This record gives sequence, structure tokens and C-alpha cells, in this order.
Amino acid sequence: MPEQDWIERTGELFEAAMFGGDASALERSDDVLDAIEAPLSMARGKVLHVRFLDDREEDSRELVLFERAAELYRRLGDASGEADALFWVGCWHQVVKGDGATGRPYFERSYALAKSVDDRMTMSYAARHLGFADKDAGRFDQARERLTESVTLRREIGFRPGEAAGLVALAYLAAETGDPSTALDHLDEAESIAEGCGAKAVSGWIAQARTFIRP
Repeated sequence: MPEQDWIERTGELFEAAMFGGDASALERSDDVLDAIEAPLSMARGKVLHVRFLDDREEDSRELVLFERAAELYRRLGDASGEADALFWVGCWHQVVKGDGATGRPYFERSYALAKSVDDRMTMSYAARHLGFADKDAGRFDQARERLTESVTLRREIGFRPGEAAGLVALAYLAAETGDPSTALDHLDEAESIAEGCGAKAVSGWIAQARTFIRP
């Protein structure tokens, strides 16, 4: 909803409640404001997460924002939005706090909700990070299955930068499990995709991976 529209709408609902005695206008106002606050909370939380990736300085507001977004989307009955928010709550625990075990239930719930509404983008993120959790726990076959699923989903929806990033993750897993040839094949494919879609950050990840993965 454009900013001017929701400002006018909430103003109308305020007057309906305040002066018109319409108690139901308060709940309708909550719905309008929740629909604005939820994506705003998500956007702010994601900005804080990228800042963490850049400087490794933890900001606890990130978790608060994602939890708030999940609550709001749940209240609105927006399964896709809630799935996205729950993924990022899990990501906070796994990536920021280094606690994959705590993050895992959030990824599982995120995946299930996203699947229920065919939100393959969020499914791809949840599957990817479930794969990381499996890898950290030494469940390499399950990790490979999850990471491959993530790449497949991203390929299906045309999310090329994410597809390249997923192949980098598969390359590291292949190298870790004693298959450097497959790892390098994944990196070659990832490099081609990243260059084709201008994913410069992913290209940097690929270059870094090549310094660790040898034939």
C-alpha cells in the first residue's frame, strides 16, 4: 500500500473509532498498520544481517525485528511472509550466534510453511540452511540432498545469483567429503552463472573457494 494511502486510511479509521464510535475500526486499523510494519521490520532486519556479514559486529535488534515480523505476518495470516521471517530468525541463531541446533526448528517451520503456499524462494533458503546444519552435524548425505534441493528450486524460479551461491556450497561439501573433482565442477558451473548474472560477490566466494579446493 502506498504511503499516502495507508496514512489516509488509518486517519479515516481513527476518526471512525474516535468520533463515530465504531469499535471495529480499531481492529481494521491494526491490520493496516501490521501490513506496513511487517515488511518494514523484515527490511531493517535484513540490512542489519548484511552489516553483520560485512563487519561481524552483532546487533541484537536483528533478532527482535525478525521475531516481530514473524508475529505480525502470523497475525495477518500471511504464510509466505511468516515463513520468510522464521527463516531469518533461524539464520540469526545459526549464522550470527553460531548455534545451528537452535536455528534448525525455525528452518523446518519456515520450509513447511513456504511449501504450503508454493513459495519456492523461501523453501530454497530454508533447505540451504538445513543443509548447513546437517553438514555441521556430520550428516553429509542429508546435507547434499538439502543443498541440491536448494539449487534445484533456485534454478526453477530463475534465481541465478542464488543458484551460483548454492553450487559454491555444494563444492565445499564435495571437497570436505573427499571429492575435489566434483567440487571443481560445481565451482566452474557457479562461475559461469555468476559472471552471466553479474553476481560479483558470489564470484568472490568462488575465487576464495578455489584457494582451498585442489584437484
